[in-house]
Amino acid sequence: MEINFTLSVLKIATLAATSFLLAFCVTPFLIHVLYKHRLWRKTVRTEALGGGEVPFFQKFHGEGEIKTPRFGGMLIWLMPPAVALLFFALASTQIGWLEKFSFLSRGQTWLPLATLLAAGAVGFLDDIMQVIAPPTKGFSKLLWDRLGKYVAGGLHLKYRFALVSLIGLVAASWFFYKLGWSTIHIPGVGDLPIGILYIPLFVIVMLATYSGGVIDGIDGLSGGTFASIFGAYGVIAFSRGQIDLAAFCFVVAGAILAFLWFNIPPARFYMGETGMMALTASLTVVAFLTDSVFVLPIIAILLVAESASVIIQLLSKKFRKKKVFLAAPIHHHFEAKGWPPHKVTMRFWVVGVVAALVGVAIRLIG
Repeated sequence: MEINFTLSVLKIATLAATSFLLAFCVTPFLIHVLYKHRLWRKTVRTEALGGGEVPFFQKFHGEGEIKTPRFGGMLIWLMPPAVALLFFALASTQIGWLEKFSFLSRGQTWLPLATLLAAGAVGFLDDIMQVIAPPTKGFSKLLWDRLGKYVAGGLHLKYRFALVSLIGLVAASWFFYKLGWSTIHIPGVGDLPIGILYIPLFVIVMLATYSGGVIDGIDGLSGGTFASIFGAYGVIAFSRGQIDLAAFCFVVAGAILAFLWFNIPPARFYMGETGMMALTASLTVVAFLTDSVFVLPIIAILLVAESASVIIQLLSKKFRKKKVFLAAPIHHHFEAKGWPPHKVTMRFWVVGVVAALVGVAIRLIG
């Protein structure tokens, strides 16, 4: 038993460190490509989601969106599959100890890896559409004048939600029909059978998790937040004996830390939808695979707060004709109150780590 525990810890640590080192080494090349091809937004956001001006955002972030590339999330999108394939190839060399380091597993990691790739691809498309510069002459300009409104600024929010819903529906159907999952675990209570409702619940959770992606608004904020979330779910997976899934979580966390190294102020790039959609979609799959979706709002409390602040702001502006927060999402509210960005980031990190610890404790006790 002790040997299995030791090998499992060694496996997870090796894979996580490999993910970090590979991503860290690749990043300078990625940054060079991003700046060479000027892959940043060509316009700055000037209107709030529910309409109206965004004076605080313009004050703190208006210039920051220009000449800082997107696509930093490519590290998170591509590194876990790359590490998985690397160690799968090494395992095939018949060297005994290397065989134990492969974490490709049909029952544990195929689905989160597939979800990561699918959602990341959608995010990549959105990022590409956001950095396209309008042509200034010739047939391309004529074509842009006709069709540019459909691609400029990225995928419309409703299309992103539709694609996320589609990914969630496919994953949920796999859980329900192929794996036979139809219950959710409530800590301290037990398993609650919900039958076919498992599928819509899965899709709703994935959409809700994705809506928390608005946290990607200050240098370093999203990276630190998701590192603690995936670390927490790695611990939960490990406690359940899902070693390959735990390895997946820590491989993702390793890639996030490499991203974070270059994203702390002043950021060399932004995560973009490439990383955000990949992270939130695969996080949903991990939460269900560990039967720990009930503690997801606790472990990911920062995502809940960010999404809730936007919803509250929109509803208040619509029905009360006034704001609740100085700016939304809530991290911009604290900036507007005078907190410097690094203070917002660091304090949110602290909250995120504490929430992750509480969520893990509740799940393990339950």
